[in-house]
Amino acid sequence: MALLKFTRSINFGATMAEKKRKIVEGYADVPGGKVWYKVMGEGEGAPLITLHGGPGSTHNGFAPLEALSDDRKVIFYDQLGCGKSDRPDDLSLWNTDRFVQELAELREALGFSSVHILGHSWGTMLATDYLLTQPKGVQSVIMSSPCISIPMWIKDCADYIKLLDKDVQDTLAVHQQNGTIDSQEYKSAVEIFNNKHVNPLHSKPEILKSTAKQRGRIVYETMWGPNEFYMTGTLAGYDRTVRLHEIKTPTLFSCGRVDEATPETTGYYHSLVPGSEFVIYENSAHMPYWDEPERYMNVVSGFMRRNDLDKSDNDDLALMDFGSTGYA
Repeated sequence: MALLKFTRSINFGATMAEKKRKIVEGYADVPGGKVWYKVMGEGEGAPLITLHGGPGSTHNGFAPLEALSDDRKVIFYDQLGCGKSDRPDDLSLWNTDRFVQELAELREALGFSSVHILGHSWGTMLATDYLLTQPKGVQSVIMSSPCISIPMWIKDCADYIKLLDKDVQDTLAVHQQNGTIDSQEYKSAVEIFNNKHVNPLHSKPEILKSTAKQRGRIVYETMWGPNEFYMTGTLAGYDRTVRLHEIKTPTLFSCGRVDEATPETTGYYHSLVPGSEFVIYENSAHMPYWDEPERYMNVVSGFMRRNDLDKSDNDDLALMDFGSTGYA
């Protein structure tokens, strides 16, 4: 396991009200429609593009990552089919190749020749497939709570389910077998799993509750399934472990101690990417940036700083006319 060395610690305790960050919002044309984006912050560091999970979640869950915009631009966007982006009815659009093309075209529209990429959960699948196209100018990638093998993910979730109370296990099994997964009893059992391995009750962010209706449920159910561990969608056979050795970009893998993206599997991914680094957040589940925000930001910021290369070619955004501009 590679050891992380930090040049300095950064205080991320200041509230958004205490810091004014430049914001640029707009829409970019991508295959299938338009996607909404927000570019926050300024600074000399290479911009960070964030890839939210799901598929079908939104940028809203990444609110803590706004703290990373103190020394670089941070790009948030809602992938097609969710949030503020278009929601086309064509189910054929919901495939990994199209999302990879969407990312490439968004980056081109923003004009960033050098970037860092942070993917979370499904976002790491998107990041992996994007990197396998050998894009130029990616200075580093952060694989946060990664899912790079669906078969391994399903096995890990099954192992976690075996640790739940017997009545919860039985409820899940019976309803999945009978096709009654819309029942409240089943949903309550799913929530027990989520409270342990996705969002612990002590750290469940209000913004995820208030923006739940913005999620792209059709995208999620088409590609993934009804919940995190019952896979029925088109991604069921996804596995890129045999190709991870092709990634030459500096890579940081991370997960929470009780993450549904387990430390064992995340460590395995790490072992397959030459020179990669691996961090476990001991007091976290699937969203360490909510469970341990200060440590998470210091780890990610330090990793990007160590991999910032040419800081002179990331000013393209200032020369372009995008949507609305303001400060937050």
